[in-house]
Amino acid sequence: MPDEYDFTLMIKKGLLIFGLFAACGVSAQNVNPYAPNAMEEGVVYYLPKTQIEVKATVTKVTYTPGELCQYANRYLRINDISSTPNEYWEIKSVEVNTIGIPDANKAYSIKLKDKMATSKVELTDNGIIKAINTTSNIHSSSAKPTKPTNVPTSEQVDPRSFMTEEMLLASSSNKLAELVAREIYNIRESKNSLTRGQADYMPQDGAALQIMLKNLETQEKAMTEMFTGKTVRTDQTFTFHIEPEKELQDQTLFRFSKKLGVLGSNNLAGEPISISITNESNLPPASEEAKVKKKPVGVIYNIPGKARVSIDSMDKNYFEDELIVTQFGETEVLIENLFNKKENTRVIFNPTTGGIVKIDKD
Repeated sequence: MPDEYDFTLMIKKGLLIFGLFAACGVSAQNVNPYAPNAMEEGVVYYLPKTQIEVKATVTKVTYTPGELCQYANRYLRINDISSTPNEYWEIKSVEVNTIGIPDANKAYSIKLKDKMATSKVELTDNGIIKAINTTSNIHSSSAKPTKPTNVPTSEQVDPRSFMTEEMLLASSSNKLAELVAREIYNIRESKNSLTRGQADYMPQDGAALQIMLKNLETQEKAMTEMFTGKTVRTDQTFTFHIEPEKELQDQTLFRFSKKLGVLGSNNLAGEPISISITNESNLPPASEEAKVKKKPVGVIYNIPGKARVSIDSMDKNYFEDELIVTQFGETEVLIENLFNKKENTRVIFNPTTGGIVKIDKD
C-alpha cells in the first residue's frame, strides 16, 4: 500500500464553472437553478456541501536488537533486553476537519438585467459563491492533493563512527562489549564534569557547552544502543473523505492491525475503526406551505446544520466533537428588494458552509 491514501465516499459529479471571479452587471434578484445551455447572459455559482476529512497518523515501530545485547546486564546492568527483532504498528493521532465542496444539486444562475443596480459576484476557484458587491478575504477549506508521507521520527546514528581503533580491532564480542561499556562510562563522566564546571577544558560560553553536551549525548546513545538495540519509529498518514447525506452509525472507515497497519474497510485482518455522525441541528421543521416548491426570487444561501462526529475502535475513542454539516441544514433566499438601484447591499458568504457571514448596505 502507498504511505498515504485519499478515500472518498459518496462522490457525485459536479458541474464546471467558467471563472473564479465575475464582475458584471447582475440582477441579484433573478436567480434560478442552473440548467446547461438554457442560460442567458449571467453568472453561475454553487453552494457548498460539507465533506468530512479524517487524517489518521499511524506509527510503524521497528526494533532491531543490538549486536552486544547478550552483554547488557554484565557490563551496563540493564535487564530484560530482547534479542528478537520486532515490528508493530500503533495509531498516533486522528484529526477531523470539515471541507466545503461544490454541491452539484445546488447550482444557480444569476441573470443580468440592465434595469438593476450593477453587482459584483466573487466566486472561489471551484465556483462557490463568496461575496456580492464586495470582496471577501475568507478562504475556503477545500480538499488539497496529499503527498505520500514516510517520516522517520528517530535520528539514526552509526555507533561505529565513534569507535576507537582498539574497539574496531577487538578479538571477540566480549572484548568489544567491555571496551564499548568503558567508553560509555567515560562519556558519562565527561558530561558530569562539564555540567559541574570541573572539566579540564571548559567551553568559553553557554552555547559551546550545549554543543559539547549534545555531541556527548549522541555518542552515548549510539553506543548504548549496541547493547539495548535500536527502535525506529516511522509515521505514515492516511486521509479519508466522507460526504454525509444522512446519519451514520458505526460505519467502518478503515481497519487497523498492530501487525499490518492500516487496512481497507473490508479486510477482516484488522479491527474496525468506525465513524458515527449524528444530526444535532435544532432548525424548526418546514411548514406545509413552505414545502410547496416555488421559484426562488433572490439569492439562495445555506443555513448550515450541525452534527456530532465520533471516531472509535472497539475499545477506544479517538475523536468526538460537534461539527458544522451543511447537508443537515436548510436553504433560504435573500429577498430581491435588497438588490436594486436605490441601495448598494454587500453580502459576504462563508465559502465552506454557504452561510451568510455579513450583510451591510449604503
